[in-house]
Amino acid sequence: MLVLSRKINESIIIGDGIEVKIVDVSGRNVKIGIDAPRDVSVHRKEVYEAILNENIEATKKENLVSFIDFFKQHKKD
Repeated sequence: MLVLSRKINESIIIGDGIEVKIVDVSGRNVKIGIDAPRDVSVHRKEVYEAILNENIEATKKENLVSFIDFFKQHKKD
């Protein structure tokens, strides 16, 4: 893990198109601004993990079987 020190209004660049800027520091809280291309998803980690878990649940065997059955019933002969 890379650990950097930054002050308010200083930033770091990730890749060619993502800028992470320190907007405010207040006590133990740090506000950051993220400027990224529209095609790059930006989520808090807990939201990202919830999305992953929902995707995993959606692909469980029983859901997949019902999905396959749906297409079998609507298959064109």
